[in-house]
Amino acid sequence: MAFMEKPPAGKVLLDDTVPLTAAIEASQSLQSHTIAGLSLPLPPKKLIGNMDREFIAERQKGLQNYLNVITTNHILSNCELVKKFLDPNNYSANYTEIALQQVSMFFRSEPKWEVVEPLKDIGWRIRKKYFLMKIKNQPKERLVLSWADLGPDKYLSDKDFQCLIKLLPSCLHPYIYRVTFATANESSALLIRMFNEKGTLKDLIYKSKPKDPFLKKYCNPKKIQGLELQQIKTYGRQILEVLKFLHDKGFPYGHLHASNVMLDGDTCRLLDLENSLLGLPSFYRSYFSQFRKINTLESVDVHCFGHLLYEMTYGRPPDLVPVDSFPPAPSMAVVAVLESTLSCEACKNGMPTVSRLLQMPLFSDVLLTTSEKPQFKIPTKLKEALRIAKECIEKRLIEEQKQIHQHRRLTRAQSHHGSEEERKKRKILARKKSKRSALENSEEHSAKYNNSNNSAGSGASSPLTSPSSPTPPSTSVEHAPF
Repeated sequence: MAFMEKPPAGKVLLDDTVPLTAAIEASQSLQSHTIAGLSLPLPPKKLIGNMDREFIAERQKGLQNYLNVITTNHILSNCELVKKFLDPNNYSANYTEIALQQVSMFFRSEPKWEVVEPLKDIGWRIRKKYFLMKIKNQPKERLVLSWADLGPDKYLSDKDFQCLIKLLPSCLHPYIYRVTFATANESSALLIRMFNEKGTLKDLIYKSKPKDPFLKKYCNPKKIQGLELQQIKTYGRQILEVLKFLHDKGFPYGHLHASNVMLDGDTCRLLDLENSLLGLPSFYRSYFSQFRKINTLESVDVHCFGHLLYEMTYGRPPDLVPVDSFPPAPSMAVVAVLESTLSCEACKNGMPTVSRLLQMPLFSDVLLTTSEKPQFKIPTKLKEALRIAKECIEKRLIEEQKQIHQHRRLTRAQSHHGSEEERKKRKILARKKSKRSALENSEEHSAKYNNSNNSAGSGASSPLTSPSSPTPPSTSVEHAPF
C-alpha cells in the first residue's frame, strides 16, 4: 500500500487499551512458564492421575488464576502477544511489516534518510513502531523514526490532521522534545527525532537501556528505587509548566507517562504530541476511565501526572488506583500532591488544575533557569478543529465511563442478590409470607363457617330437601416445617 493511500473503507479503529478477559474451557499442562522475567502462577505438572476429574477441576482453576494475573497486569495486558492470544481475530496482522511497508514508501521520495536498524518492541503500543535512522551526509548522527497507525479518537479531518502533524517541527519549548521531521497521510503519521542515548525518565527510574524491549525494561525491575527529592521537584515543575503551556494553547495531550518524558541532562522534555492528533488511547486509560469526574483531557493530564509522580517517588507505579494510603515519602509535600491526584477522594470529586499544582509547596519554590522562549503558532482555523476534536475525545470518554458505571452497578446488584446473606433474607421473607398466607386462609375459612352458623340460628329459610346441618368438626391448620 502506497504511503499516501487512504485506509480501507469501513476500517475499525480499535482501542487497544480496553482490558481483555478470558475464561478457561480447556487446559494444557505446562511448567516453569515466565514472561519477561515475571514469575506467573501456572499450576505444576502431575504425572499420575492427571485425567482425574478432581485434578482437572483444580487445574482449570489454577489456569484461570494464571490468566487473571496476566490480564490484570497493566503492562502484560497491553502486550501484543497477549492480545493476539486472547483476540486473534482483531490482532492477527503483522504490525512491524505494515510499518516497514509504509516507511519504505516514504523513503522513495526522501532519499536522504537511511534506516540503521529496527528498534524492536521498545514501546508499549502495538501499532507504533520505531527505527534507528541516520542522514546519509551526516552518518555519525543517530535519529529515531516513529510510525503510528490511527486510533479510535481520531476526529480531525484528514486535511486538518496532516496540517497539524506538519506543524509539530515548528513547536519550540524548553520542555518539549524537538521534532526534526513530520509527515502524515490519511491513515498514519511518521515523525523523526534525535536519538537520546540516556533514554527517558522511565529509563532513569528503572536503570534500563533505551534500546531494550519494553517488557524487559519495565515489567520486572531488579531494583526499585525512587529519585532524589530535588529531582522530583525539578522534573515535576518542568512537566507541569509544559502541560500548562499546551492547555493554554488548546492543544490536547492526554499521554503523560514516564516513557513519554525524555531526559536531556537535568531537563525533562515531553514526547509524542502527535498521539492525540492520531487519536491514540492513553497508556493510563484503563485507570481514569473508571472515574466519572476525570472527564476532560486537562483532568486526564493531572491524573496521569499523579501516576508519574508516584513512580518518581517510589520507583514503581501504584499497585491499585485509587490509592488508600501512601508509603513514606521524602517529603510530606510529595504526599500532598499524590493525595490530590490519586486518592479515593480526588478520584471521586475530581482533579485539581495544573495551575493549582504549580502553587503547591512541592513545586512553588522551584527556580527554572531556562531562557528559551516557547513558540507554537497554531492558525485560528486549526485551533477550532482542535477544540472540536477535543470535545469528541472527551465525549467518547464520558460515554465509556457511563457504560462502566452501569456495568458496575449491575454487577454489584447481581453479586448482592446472590450472596449468602441475601439468600437467607429471601428465605426468611418466604417463610413469613407463607405463614401469613396460611393464617389468612385459616381466618377466611373460620369466617365462612361462623356466617353459616349465624344464618342457621336466626331461622333463615332453607330448601325443604336440605336436612339440618350437623355440627362440623373443629377445624385446624398445620404448617409444614421449613
